[in-house]
Amino acid sequence: METGLRNKRVVITGATAGIGRGIAHCFAREGAQLAICARNEAPLQQVRQECVELGGQTTALLADMTRADDIDRFVAASREALGGIDVLVNCVGGVDQLLPFEALSDDDWQQMWELNVMSAVRMTRAVLPIMKPNGWGRIINIASESGIQPDPFMPHYNAAKAALITFTKSMSKALADDGILVNAVSPAMTRNDDVDAFISQRAAADGSSLKEAEQTLLREMRPNIVLGRPGEPEEVGAAVVFLASEQASFITGTNLRADGGSVASI
Repeated sequence: METGLRNKRVVITGATAGIGRGIAHCFAREGAQLAICARNEAPLQQVRQECVELGGQTTALLADMTRADDIDRFVAASREALGGIDVLVNCVGGVDQLLPFEALSDDDWQQMWELNVMSAVRMTRAVLPIMKPNGWGRIINIASESGIQPDPFMPHYNAAKAALITFTKSMSKALADDGILVNAVSPAMTRNDDVDAFISQRAAADGSSLKEAEQTLLREMRPNIVLGRPGEPEEVGAAVVFLASEQASFITGTNLRADGGSVASI
């Protein structure tokens, strides 16, 4: 399938691990020009090199997406490096620990909101003056199954991802006349270093194989994934590339569930 993404200028936040890394790899294979960011230099440069080897010219910049001034600097530097911005992927996000509601402080809620919602709000605000004059653009927000089918373990994360999905729908309507399509992708549990480490720890504790420990984890935490395994980062990346492509030119305001069948609703 011809995606039309060769030499498109793609900005990706949170690109150095897990889903973000998989997304960066997928765009690099399409020959896109990338600007990626993270807070830590070593993994950032590692992913930059991987993307270059896959065929994508890549600029790597340090930035903390919870800081408004870092966001402005990152967008300005990306524009200068790439000559413009065609595609924005708001991937930075996540949750550090699973805590019940009673254990969450106001600071926990605020930090979750800043990382998962305000980072996307500020990045979108910053790129619009660059995208709008072109009459073409793509904004893709990485949400989560938790924003649709929340569990009891992390209410602050669930609420933030639900807000991100709603923000996506609102912006799709606001930007339609500018030729900018706005969509979300909601993964289920997806393999990353933390998931792999948890599986390894569980296998060691239970005296089981990694595969057995993975299945135990899925039964306990994500029994609704009908495919019976975690997703792979580049499976999510493929969904993002599709939404950024010319093939998705009549899709906007959609929340594409790359969830292995996890969400029970139609």
